[in-house]
Amino acid sequence: MSRMGRRGKYHEWITEEGLLQLEGWARDGLTDEQIANNMGISPSTLYEWKKRYPEISEALKKGKEIVDRQVENALLKSALGFEYEEETVTQRGEVVTIRKYEKPNTTAQIFWLKNRKPEAWRDKVVTEHEGKIGHEIVVEWGGPVIDDDDD
Repeated sequence: MSRMGRRGKYHEWITEEGLLQLEGWARDGLTDEQIANNMGISPSTLYEWKKRYPEISEALKKGKEIVDRQVENALLKSALGFEYEEETVTQRGEVVTIRKYEKPNTTAQIFWLKNRKPEAWRDKVVTEHEGKIGHEIVVEWGGPVIDDDDD
C-alpha cells in the first residue's frame, strides 16, 4: 500500500527511525488521528499503543512540545511587539536592509492574559438566583454598574 507511513505492528515504530518519524509528524502539527492514518492503524490502536509503549507516547509528546513552544514564543513576541529587518529595493535598484517595528498586537495580549491569568482576565458573568417559586427572585450581577442618567 502506498501511504505516507508504513503499515505494520508496533515494533516497526519502536525503532530510532520510526520514533523520529512519529516525532516529526507531531512537530508538523498532525493530530493523533492523522498520525494513526499515516501509520496505517486506527486512532484507537494508536491510543492503546501510547498507553502500552512509553516510547511512542514520548516521541509524540516531544514533537508536540517543540511546536507548542514555538507558537508560544511567537504569540508572546506578537503581544509585546518587536523589531525586525527587511530587505527592499530603492528607486535606484539598490538592495538595502531597513529596520521595521511591529507594534504590540492587542488580540494576542488579550488571549495571553485570559489564558495565563484567567482569574483576573477571563470573560466571566456570575449570575446568582435566590428565592422560591412564587416569591421575588433577586438577581445579582457581577458586571460593571452602568449609569444612564445624564443629571
